[in-house]
Amino acid sequence: MLDATGLTVRLGRRTILSGLDFRAAAGDFTVIVGPNGSGKTTLMRALTGEIPADGRLRLNGTDPRSLPPWELARRRGVLAQFARLAFPFTVLEVVRLGAEASGLAGHAATGRARTALSRVDLSGYEGRLYQELSGGEQARVQLARALAQVWEPCGAEGPRWLFLDEPVASLDVAHQLQVMELAAEYAQAGGGVIAVMHDLTLSAIYADHVVLLQQGRIAAQGSVAEVIRPERLSPVYGCALEVISTGDPARLVVTPVRRG
Repeated sequence: MLDATGLTVRLGRRTILSGLDFRAAAGDFTVIVGPNGSGKTTLMRALTGEIPADGRLRLNGTDPRSLPPWELARRRGVLAQFARLAFPFTVLEVVRLGAEASGLAGHAATGRARTALSRVDLSGYEGRLYQELSGGEQARVQLARALAQVWEPCGAEGPRWLFLDEPVASLDVAHQLQVMELAAEYAQAGGGVIAVMHDLTLSAIYADHVVLLQQGRIAAQGSVAEVIRPERLSPVYGCALEVISTGDPARLVVTPVRRG
């Protein structure tokens, strides 16, 4: 379980998150949605301990902010929204960083890195320079790195976690589905997955639990059926949205309604 109570983040005089109570269960695919500026990435960074936050925070019963970096790295992998490298690393070297953060070395780290690359459809890219890849390819390399870091969804310390900030934003449709399937499988195997998403339809298809943010507060949270509803979404996004049922409650389509 990831449990945050009264989570508050301030930048200067501005309050970005205001007293959030947030919970996510291992075994669930939890999706955070909301309009631009609602605090999604800030919440993600607070939950992973990347930025200071007031309030109570527990990951598997332990405050992640109290853990040394090497121990925290073995409990959760993070895919940031943007990841830039200043040095000319190869794809294999980038993904090996995740494997090495989990405690592997040598041939074991290389083997896991290669396997992680195959999971994101990048076998054969090992020797290419990271900077020479497209944005979508770079995003998949970073996902492979995070996967290599928390490869087994469950460990001696409990469930491991994947934190994914906009994991499909720069991907084509086929790779969007591949990444969402991969994340869903990780959760089904007992790991925890928390993803920031803009695509409401993909969120509706894959999420077990949805958290809707608005101006640094939780506007709604619950199952897809409880949150992905036009009367909840439209006021938060400031436009008319329609939720179309395909006959399968797990296959909703969210579409905007044209003005005029």
